[in-house]
Amino acid sequence: MTAWADHGPLPGVVGRAVEHERVAGLLAGAAPVTLTGPAGVGKSLLARAVLEERTETGPDTVVRIACWDGLTAGELPGALLRAVGLPPRSTVEDLAAHCRTHRAIVLLDDCDPLLDACAVLVRRLLRAEPALRIVATARRPLGLPGERVVALAPLPVTLGEGIAGPAVELLAARTGPAAPELLAAVCRALEGCPLAIGLAARQLGRMTLAQLAARLDDEGPLHYSGPSPTTRHTSLYAAHAAGYALCSPVDRRVWARLSVLPGDFDPWLAGCVCSSSDVPAAAVDGALERLRTASVLACVRDAEGTPGSGTGLPPRYRLPRGAREFGRARLRETGDEAGALRRFRQACAALAAEAQITWQGTGQQLAVRLVEDEQHHLDAALTRPPLDAEDALSALEIAVSLWFQWAACGFRREGRAHLDRLLRLSREDTALRARALWLAGYLAAQENAATTAEPLLARAWTAAVMHADDDGLARIAHAHAVLALYREDTTTAVACLEEAARHTSRDPWFGPGPAHSWALLALALAPVDAVRAQTAAHRAWESRHADSDFWLHSTILYAHALIERAHGDPAAALRACRKALVAKKLIGDPLFVAGARTMLAGLRRGARSDTPVRVPGAGEVRWWRRTSSDAPRRPFFSRLRAGQ
Repeated sequence: MTAWADHGPLPGVVGRAVEHERVAGLLAGAAPVTLTGPAGVGKSLLARAVLEERTETGPDTVVRIACWDGLTAGELPGALLRAVGLPPRSTVEDLAAHCRTHRAIVLLDDCDPLLDACAVLVRRLLRAEPALRIVATARRPLGLPGERVVALAPLPVTLGEGIAGPAVELLAARTGPAAPELLAAVCRALEGCPLAIGLAARQLGRMTLAQLAARLDDEGPLHYSGPSPTTRHTSLYAAHAAGYALCSPVDRRVWARLSVLPGDFDPWLAGCVCSSSDVPAAAVDGALERLRTASVLACVRDAEGTPGSGTGLPPRYRLPRGAREFGRARLRETGDEAGALRRFRQACAALAAEAQITWQGTGQQLAVRLVEDEQHHLDAALTRPPLDAEDALSALEIAVSLWFQWAACGFRREGRAHLDRLLRLSREDTALRARALWLAGYLAAQENAATTAEPLLARAWTAAVMHADDDGLARIAHAHAVLALYREDTTTAVACLEEAARHTSRDPWFGPGPAHSWALLALALAPVDAVRAQTAAHRAWESRHADSDFWLHSTILYAHALIERAHGDPAAALRACRKALVAKKLIGDPLFVAGARTMLAGLRRGARSDTPVRVPGAGEVRWWRRTSSDAPRRPFFSRLRAGQ
């Protein structure tokens, strides 16, 4: 009887050459070797492949104990004695001596339910026979001194542009010839999990590969099932349920609540979502570490720098799709989903508010980085249907706080789509709604959609008057100036901008303040009055809120370029335009970048040909004009990018 009599022939092991070689090399030493990894990643399969290779090419034998087969901690030593054929009254020392004599390698397979007992047994065996070779498979290490841990990750789907990875190779071996893009789509949906790939391949008898790919996108891989030597491997749901049963009550609640997070996250966001009356905030960090050790969570970034120093970065974790879907099912079963979703949206509102303050304060590049890091979460918080009116206001607050992402970084159409939908859900006349009306109108004005912008700005004006919001009135004047610039109505634009610029903002965190109105005034005056334009540009810089305002700095530099182009030195215009383009690229906004590049190209042509500089006229494309050649900016957030 072989050590794997209950498993049948060994299937091919794909994509594990590096891990195979490492485990084989470690077996040459005396330290215990533990293969770890998430559910269904193929720990037992790789251990069997390595050990069968040794028994086929040498005198070694294998003694295997399946720890998940109903054994108790007290029965573990006796099971090992029976496996080697020793009498029940034999000691651990007898067992160790027998294994040494017969060159036996002890395999403790699937140790998770008896992890502590396995660790105790291994210690006793190594104390009796230090050279004994022991291999264990588990979702977490045994925690032994000198233990060599080989962590298995899901199989890569691709190895580079257009190069299929081991996950695709594994699926192709089960499906036969198939379209590579469909194979890759299925493997991406399954996140390279070997168990999930095998279970999904069994469905191809009743559906095509294209249908399978579509269903996986919609439903996920959790409930596909098939025959297996072990019950917990008959489905991905069963595999996660087995691990879930071994977790403490606190860890189970944290796992389930983390399922509302669609992307990778840091401990702060996890604490916001998971903390409640039954999970203290102080307990969340420990739960995250235990779930990571148990291979439930993947660590996508270790902590960097010194915590609390201002330069350190916290670790970031990710809940793989299968574990996330299982946790979401458990969350619904316990009736805790609504509370977790509400806490999630509130946390995203706090993130967006932090990004807004960072934009106007310590650094605009940091604000952009924060939004990019939390892109998946902000996307979900903006697009998931609100639970009630209060939850809808939280979503609207996120959209309003991200005004700089829409207005300054060039994602205007996406911001308009979010605001249009959320304004319909938030009917109550609040100061937040007034800001949202202005922002929607301002974004429409930036896109020269006057028929949309003007009614929104009129409603925003009424709300600002009702709430005695002088800041709001100044922002409305700024937006009307943008519309006037599109109409080539310099007189109206200048009047509106002078009104906005004279206002002293009480809330410097939201919207383009007086400094930006002065900068836009300099742009409007540049072709007609160089002195006033220079004065406005100077006032813009003097009234800046922070030295790191690249949005303002690039606009002022562009105004200087326009002034020099129309009234002064073409070489100075060229230098200012180059600097404006560099500053603007730090934060984005393709419309402005395209305008700066257009002017830069004209200045270069003029410098080469030594032609006189022409004052911009009515027939010339201005910086704020969108030409037919301007490529539309790709939406930032994923759901709108997918057309949802």
